[in-house]
This record gives sequence, C-alpha cells and structure tokens, in this order.
Amino acid sequence: MKQELVSVLAGNAFATGDAQGDMEAEPCVPIGLFSFDTRFLSRWILTIDGERLQALSRDDLSYFEARFVLVPGAASHYVDADISVIRYRSLGESFHEEITVLNHSAEPAEFTVRMEIGSDFADTAEIHQPGPRRPAATADPERRELRIRYQRERFTRETVVASTAPVEVDSRGMTFRLRIEPNGSWRTDLHVHMVIQGAGEQDLRTDIEAHRQQVRQSMADDLTRWFDQAPQLVADRAPLAAAYRQALADLAALRYTPLAYAERVPVGGLPWAMTLYGRDALITCLETLPFTPELTPPTLRMLAFAQGGQLDDYHDEEPGKILGELRYGETAAFGEKPTALYYGAADTTPLFVVLLDEYERWTGDADLVRQLRHPARMALDWLTEYGDPYGDGYLRYQPRNTTNGVANQTWRNSPDAIVDRHGVVPPFPRATCELQGYAYDARIRGARLAREFWNDPGYAQRLEADAARLRERFDRDFWLPNRGYHALAITPDGEPVDALTSALGHLLWSGIVAPERADSLAAHLCGPDLFSGWGVRTYAEGQRPYNPVGAHLGAVWPSDNALVAAGLRRYGYDAEAAQVAAGVLAVAETLGGSVPEVIAGYPRRLTRYPVQLPAAGRPQSWASGGLLMLLATILGLRPCGDNLLVDPAIPAGYGKIELLDVPGRWGRADSYGRERGSRRRLRTGGGAGRRAA
Repeated sequence: MKQELVSVLAGNAFATGDAQGDMEAEPCVPIGLFSFDTRFLSRWILTIDGERLQALSRDDLSYFEARFVLVPGAASHYVDADISVIRYRSLGESFHEEITVLNHSAEPAEFTVRMEIGSDFADTAEIHQPGPRRPAATADPERRELRIRYQRERFTRETVVASTAPVEVDSRGMTFRLRIEPNGSWRTDLHVHMVIQGAGEQDLRTDIEAHRQQVRQSMADDLTRWFDQAPQLVADRAPLAAAYRQALADLAALRYTPLAYAERVPVGGLPWAMTLYGRDALITCLETLPFTPELTPPTLRMLAFAQGGQLDDYHDEEPGKILGELRYGETAAFGEKPTALYYGAADTTPLFVVLLDEYERWTGDADLVRQLRHPARMALDWLTEYGDPYGDGYLRYQPRNTTNGVANQTWRNSPDAIVDRHGVVPPFPRATCELQGYAYDARIRGARLAREFWNDPGYAQRLEADAARLRERFDRDFWLPNRGYHALAITPDGEPVDALTSALGHLLWSGIVAPERADSLAAHLCGPDLFSGWGVRTYAEGQRPYNPVGAHLGAVWPSDNALVAAGLRRYGYDAEAAQVAAGVLAVAETLGGSVPEVIAGYPRRLTRYPVQLPAAGRPQSWASGGLLMLLATILGLRPCGDNLLVDPAIPAGYGKIELLDVPGRWGRADSYGRERGSRRRLRTGGGAGRRAA
C-alpha cells in the first residue's frame, strides 16, 4: 500500500512528500517543492548515520506548516530509541525546514545528519516524464549554501538552500557532524529560496531567521484575519462546523499573486491546478460571495487585464474572450504548450458578466461595475461576434488550436465528456446546454448593468431581446419531450445529444428553463439515475457511457452539485435542494478534512462510504467554495436591495444552523435556520451596520 502523501501549501506553491517528510520524485505524482509551475526540489531526504527515518506522529499545524516526529530504524526499535528527530516545515515566500535532533541517552552521542538535495526543475506539465535538463550545482561552504541553477535562454530558475548551522556542503546535499550531550539537542534551520529571474528576487543576504519569523507571523496573522472576516457558523451538528472551517482554511491557502499583479486570486487546487484557471476562479467567487467577497474584485480585475484582444489560433484567443488558464512553466514560456495565456474555454466569458453583476448585488460596489464596463461589454459582444459562429443564436465552441488545444471547452473538459446516451461523439462546433444558460443569464444581468450603471438603456434593450429569443429558441430545440429533459447539446445540424446529465441543474441555476419544464428536471436530478445518495452524478446511470469513476461520465463533483442545488431552490424545489445539499455535506463530514474535488458515483447504499478517486485534487477552490454555496443555499441567503433575505430549507438531521455576520451592502447580518420549521427571514443583532430584512 502506498504511503500517505503530506503537503504544505501557500498560494500556488506547495511541497508534497511522504509521511516522514522526505521528498523523492516519482512518475505520475507531483512530489517535491513547486512554485509557478516549476519543481524546485525533486530530492529532499533526511538520514542519520546513513539511515532513513520512520514517523512516530505528524501534526498538520495549518495549511502552510507541518511537524513530523521521527526516529531511526524499524518499528521494533521505536520503544528503545535513544534518539528522535523533530522536523518542522513551513511554506510562504520560501520553504523552511527546522530540524531538531534529541539525544535521550545518559551518554554523549555522535551522529552524522545528512540532507540529500536535488532539483530537476521539471515543469508541472511534464511530471509523468520530465525532459532532460542539466542543472548546475554550486556548493558554497563559507556561506553554508548550495545553489542549483537551470537556465535555458531567458528562462532561469534557481534553488538556493542555506543552513544556519555549520555544515559540509557538496553538490548533492549537506552533511552535519554532531556531538550531542546527554539529554541534549541540536538544531538547524534550512531555508530554501526559489528564484525566478526578473520577478523581484529576494536578497539572500537578509537575515534568514528574522525573515522566517516575519513570514510565518504574517501568514498566521493573515489566516486569523481571514477567519475573523468570514461569517461565524454555529451549528447543532459539530462535523458541519468543522467542515465549514476547513473549507475556509482551504480557500485561504489557495490564494496567490500572479507575477506582474498586485492582488491575490484563487488558484484551482492541489496538485495539478495550482495556478489561475478562469472557470475555477469565477465559480469559486460566485460560490463564496456571502462569505469571502474580497476574492471577487481582484479576480475580475485580473481576468479583465488578461482579456483576449486578438485572433490567435494557437492560444484559442479571440477579442473579448476571458482567460481559461495561466501558466509560468518552461513549456508555456517557450510555446511548447499554449498555456502561457490560454483561452480555450467557452464558459468563462459569460460567467465573467454573471459574477460582476452578482458581486454588485451582494456588495453594492458600483465603482467596480463602472471600472469594468469596457471588459464586460467586450465579453457580452463576444457572445455574438465569436461565440456564435453559425449566427443561429447559440453559443458554441470549436478549438482553434487543433494540435494541443482543449477539445471540450466547458467544465466537462475531459475528451470523452460530451457524448450521447449511446456513446456517440457529436461533431464540432458544439453547443452544450449549460453554455446557453450562461449566455442567457449573462445577457439578462448585462442588461441590468447597462441600464443602472452604464447609462445605456438601448444596449440593455438589445441584450434583453437577445436573451428572450435565446430562451424561446432553446426551449424549442433542446427540449426532448419523449424523455422529459433538455439535451446535453445539439450538433451543428441541430440534432440533439440526448444524454441525461447534471447540466440540468446548471440550466435551473441560470434561469433559462421555462417554468413548466422545471418539475421534470427536478425529478430527474433527484431520481435514482442521477442522484447517488452522495450527490448528483455528472452523467446518469443506465446510459451506455456511464462510469461511476469517470470524471464527467458518472462521478459526483461538489462544485457541480452546488450549482444544481442553487438551481433547484431558484425554481422553488426546496426539498430537492436540501436532499442534494445533504448528500454532499455528508461527504465532507464523513471524509473529514478538505472537500475532495470529485468522488465516485457509486450508489450510497452500495458503498456506504464516499469513494475517492486517485486523480482527484484536494483541496480544490471550487470544491471548498461549493460547500459554502450549499450552506448559503439551504439557508436561502439572497440579497434584495440593501437587505439580506433568509429563507431556510434545512435538511433533516441538521437541527439549527446560524450564520453570523454575513457581509454585504447591508453591513453585517445574522441568518438563522432550523430543519422542518422556521422560515424566519433574519435575526438581527447589535453589530454596527446590521440591517433587518
């Protein structure tokens, strides 16, 4: 059985190793120290007298720090160990490891402590098979430093390891020769600085200890502020409160500052998506507006800054299109992959407008709406000018980059995700149903922004007219009367892709569904073919391609379910929304820790435990945000002018839930809900700026 992997993370940097704290690169799994899509440490192995250590215990102190208690030798020696090692590590602007060796015997002891150090500077895109590189390692015993440098033309990365204790340094690591008195101890601090040339390199002459304390303290203070600013959850169900706090901690961890940008935005998640993904970031912000609205303005500004401005087939770029992915690794820098700025996403552009409007509804920040008027209008215009290649009013996608671009440019982005119920793959360009919902919603919201903030009623009328025509056309062309649901997509010839999927919930969330269709959609979403007991499957059981471990062909995603539940409540299906929410909340409570990105779609009655998929990321920003959105949905939180409306639909077994100090344009407000009962809109308190609904 493979060892558990242990990670510390901060922004887009992370260090992943084994249960002893060692890091040794292996294929398939991103093990090592990574930042900005480059592995800065691929070998970090601690030995004493040539012997690897074994773990007695581990403390996960916070997302950015961990402590390992270790002893040398096999398990049978633990009880008589005369020596133990405490290995504390933290990650911030740099990686830090403090090693303490304790002599428990009544006699002096001599040891040789060795840290094997190496870096392959692999790009995260090539972890499965890193390319050949020849980094140069330089030992500097006087400065107690080992420098490992890789350069390819303008691309330069460097790992600098420094010790606070006297050390012998060679090109492959550091050796400490110790004599420790009876019941005495020895300690060194190893500081690993990751250099990205031209990105504001840190002065290594700065005192390491002072810097380490400053960074650790500032991160701890930042996390405290993050928790203090978020609403406080009070719940009868203790595991729910623990899951809520963990989700907040994960969202704090998954914030980073892109190069040449001054504010923090959400990354996708550990381990493969530790960078800005437009879709993940937009959905995360939508999910977390009642909790952490401060994530939204920098995300919108960053995406506006990187908005497409030209036609570029290789990067799938078009004027007005919102970014799909931003990478800094070597393959992106040299154009071997299009990910330096990649626009292969058809949903990010309408979601940009949706988020801008929703943010204003929650916060009243009209200034941001006015500042982003031009990018928002470019995004709305893209829906017609480039997103509708046939001119039939449907948002479609077809990759411009046919070499190494993304084929399916929606959140169902795996190659086999868009198929009919018999497994037939439709041709390009593809018009998936949820894209039409997003486009409809973006136009309705854009019309409000144009009328209320941009002083352009004519533009608002055109958007509303386009939205009305789209809704009518969508109901005619996507509805499958013999099945009672909307097609997953339609082909260029207008033929329906007749798969039953969780996309029905996205349609309800967007508001494009005709009211008379909603009963049937709700019944499908909560029926046995789609609902597993842990949540709604991406693809319904009983269809030929169904696979409970297929990411988009039957697995269950918390982020997907968050939108499904919100859509059900939008159309008044409170009991069904509570059922979906209870399933996903049970996953979080049962597994403990971070909410997984995706779990298998096996029926709950069969497995009785959520089955995690090996490739699933954890933590993931939109999975953690999804848990928060589910809480907001069952409490029925909704802004209405300068008031917060609360309309609870609490699942059975959850008792009472209170969410205190919900931020918004009303200041701070408290919400309250109890299962099978209370419909109380708002419980007011005495806080400054608090407003009753």
